[in-house]
Amino acid sequence: MIPACPLAALPRGEALRIETDPPIAVFHTEDGELYAVDDTCTHQDASLADGWLEGCEVECPLHASRFDLRTGRVDAPPAKLPVRTHQVVVQDETVYVVPSELPPNLPPGVRTGSA
Repeated sequence: MIPACPLAALPRGEALRIETDPPIAVFHTEDGELYAVDDTCTHQDASLADGWLEGCEVECPLHASRFDLRTGRVDAPPAKLPVRTHQVVVQDETVYVVPSELPPNLPPGVRTGSA
């Protein structure tokens, strides 16, 4: 598990970026749910943590692709591939992310340090 932040440090409606490889974005919805996805849009290199959170969807700030935070599914083009999701655990008022073991769907030209 990767520690992200104290729960109190991530207000509802906000997101934060964890500097992993590749980076992960953690979202706290207005409804109080916590989700984590890879922080890179699958269409082009843009931070989803800098996007707009609405319900359980995040809109990429670059070209407005939307992703369902629960499943990673693309809800609006130009992105075609889903974003990888990760498990979020809150333990002792700290938010942790359990990284997925699936390979990431990164945009063309973006590589991980292990690739």
